Amino acid sequence: MSFIFVLQHSPAFFVSFCALIGLVVGSFLNVVIYRLPRMLEREWQQQCAELHAELFAGANGTEQSHEPHETLPHEILVAGPAFNLITPPSTCSNCGHRITALENIPLISYIALRGRCSQCHSAISMRYPMVEALTAALSGLVAWHFGYGVIAFAALALVWAMIALAFIDLDTQLLPNDITMPMVWGGLLINLDGGFADIRSAVIGAMLGYLALWSVYWGYKLLTGREGMGYGDFKLLAAIGAWLGWQMLPLVILFSSIAGSMAGLGLMLIAKQGRHVPIPFGPYLVCGGIVALLWGSEINSAYLGLF
Repeated sequence: MSFIFVLQHSPAFFVSFCALIGLVVGSFLNVVIYRLPRMLEREWQQQCAELHAELFAGANGTEQSHEPHETLPHEILVAGPAFNLITPPSTCSNCGHRITALENIPLISYIALRGRCSQCHSAISMRYPMVEALTAALSGLVAWHFGYGVIAFAALALVWAMIALAFIDLDTQLLPNDITMPMVWGGLLINLDGGFADIRSAVIGAMLGYLALWSVYWGYKLLTGREGMGYGDFKLLAAIGAWLGWQMLPLVILFSSIAGSMAGLGLMLIAKQGRHVPIPFGPYLVCGGIVALLWGSEINSAYLGLF
């Protein structure tokens, strides 16, 4: 009996398999969540340094060369150590101890090490096992909901991308184009053959998703003179619209707005946070998107049934 055959014909095995893969993916997402914003920051610094070098050269004449011992800012950044999703290997943020393979087993290593570095015994953030467990749980839920097939694997990719975006936004208030834009095109691609929605609904969903929050942004800015959200939120909702179709956008916006308002009110009352302290909206859009992905059709049908 082949492995694929078991995946196809045993729902329990398929769910368990996807949950296990989710654990591994969650461990990788921790790397993405931490490193991608820093990679982008380095890229921005590189661009600024190159622009500074061009302005420096222009101010001193294009024929004038710098002395051999001089090092321009962009040369310093180029000469720096490689930093990407693979290099350098993961290390303890406190003592620099290189994390071994046995210390990097999702969840199990955290439990075995009792949440502490094996060398300096400093505490390891609960964020790491939490992301792994959340990714595993949602992966199993997606597998159970959709069953074996292309749609399930596409939904897993969507959920994994949204988990990464939610935590990056929580940490940095950024929703990187490196994730949001491929999500938009991926949604349109999967719906070419009517994966989650027909292609017409997907295209309209992408446009309306972007324009809906773009309109809110400019309306709020004109009324208050302040920016209420970032362009990354527009692209994230456009991506959700591209995947699920425009019919799901009201549910996503309503759910995320209610969740965001409740969270903001809670922070004001409990944490005594000022009303002008920015709160990332991406995590609430992600929650709304996951709800719409799994139960959107049922919720919309129940709502329309009331009328």
